Amino acid sequence: MADSALDRLFAELAKPDLPGWELVEEEIWMEWSKSGSAAMDLLLRRGRDAMAREDWVLAIDHLTALIDHAPGFAEGYNARATAYFQRGLYGPALQDIRAAIALNPRHFGALSGLGIILEELDRPADALAAYRAVQQIHPHRENVSTAIARLTQQVDGQTL
Repeated sequence: MADSALDRLFAELAKPDLPGWELVEEEIWMEWSKSGSAAMDLLLRRGRDAMAREDWVLAIDHLTALIDHAPGFAEGYNARATAYFQRGLYGPALQDIRAAIALNPRHFGALSGLGIILEELDRPADALAAYRAVQQIHPHRENVSTAIARLTQQVDGQTL
């Protein structure tokens, strides 16, 4: 899909009152999952399949191979960040999230993961900034809105 088509999808997703936003999100994820190479797409699929089985080591192996062969493919980094996070390896997960966001600044999945990890690391102000960045791109996720409300109260305190 051309960048202009993705731009149109993101413009749709940004509408706060969009019915059926899940379909737009799904279409974006499908496009993000296309590397342009059948072999690389297979490695991503194998990594995701391993994650579905909670075989984090195998997932990391497949996704590392993907990144080695396609270092410009943001979704490889995002997927491996998820596997690292599930293993409790926050440092490598953060590195991969940074790489994914550098390659795809609109990656709301990577930004959400960043917020989650920063919360886990007791960095509420940074987590709040990450969640606010997600909300600018994708205003429909209730868990993000909830996190923003919770962290705003924690960071800024209650006002009377």
